[in-house]
Amino acid sequence: MSHRILPCTFVVAAALTVAGAAPAGAQTEPPRTAWGAPDLGGVWDFRSITRMERPEALADKEFLTTEEIADLEQQALDRLNNFLDLPAQRTEAGTNVDRRPDGGNGSYNHTWLDQGLEAVDTGRTSLIVDPPNGRYPPLTPEGRRRVDAYREHRRIQPADSWLDFSTYDRCLLGFNAGPPMTPSAYNNNMQLFQTPDHVAIVTEMVNTVRIVPLDGRPSLPSDMLQWSGESRGHWEGDTLVIETANFDPRRLWRSTTGSMHLTERLTRVDADTLRYQATVNDPQTWERPWTFEVPMKALDGEKWEYACHEGHHSMPLMLGGARALEARDAAGGQQ
Repeated sequence: MSHRILPCTFVVAAALTVAGAAPAGAQTEPPRTAWGAPDLGGVWDFRSITRMERPEALADKEFLTTEEIADLEQQALDRLNNFLDLPAQRTEAGTNVDRRPDGGNGSYNHTWLDQGLEAVDTGRTSLIVDPPNGRYPPLTPEGRRRVDAYREHRRIQPADSWLDFSTYDRCLLGFNAGPPMTPSAYNNNMQLFQTPDHVAIVTEMVNTVRIVPLDGRPSLPSDMLQWSGESRGHWEGDTLVIETANFDPRRLWRSTTGSMHLTERLTRVDADTLRYQATVNDPQTWERPWTFEVPMKALDGEKWEYACHEGHHSMPLMLGGARALEARDAAGGQQ
């Protein structure tokens, strides 16, 4: 994680952030590359306490007031500071790394999390901007069946063999790296490298790298599937548009299928902001496409390595357990 902040510093950090804030509406001309294109390069932070979906209690309320935003951010700060008064709890082994049987923290607590303390500066009540209600569109009947079947399988039989480990478990692909990139528990950073005919997007989470050609080359045949899909980019004015298809359905991103098509739009709003908008279209999963938007903030520094696989015990333990069972059976069940 790139933001290791001790809980006792939260109040001070928040105060400094407010004190150093630029006046609302202040704009600067977005920087450009030596070849004249908008400069999208740099390290970008897409943390946000704004939810992907609009809370049902907010119904048709699309934007928060300035006072409501301040209250939401204060609540996030208070939650973190309240952990200072809680007694220490040891993690316990169990079937769920996130929760103990009594509902307490499993292997993770807020020391590991880095979701930020700020809502999106647009004031929206959700990251989803379409449908207008700020919520996911309904699942298709096939999509509902697939989601329910997967949840039931994970509940009853989370991992029967090493084949059940996903790209997430193997630290290869997934989580907030997508694509599309979505704010989540931690590692909400990406670095973008840019040349006249390519961009490379490197997410901190599981070190996923996407190389996107901008030179107009044809797409791959539709039967050549890739874990992150196959991307092609082009410029529409000052906005970089990336179209991605040919997803391998085994990647398990929100139960989507190989028919998913992703359109990402990246716009350098000013020196400190990169607007990221993504439209997800999978007719086998949702009844209609949906779009979300995240204002990414420039970071002054480097993206840290996320050493996910180092110290990763799941795979060797799974394989070692299988070998132990085989040895037991070979010995006639005497072990």
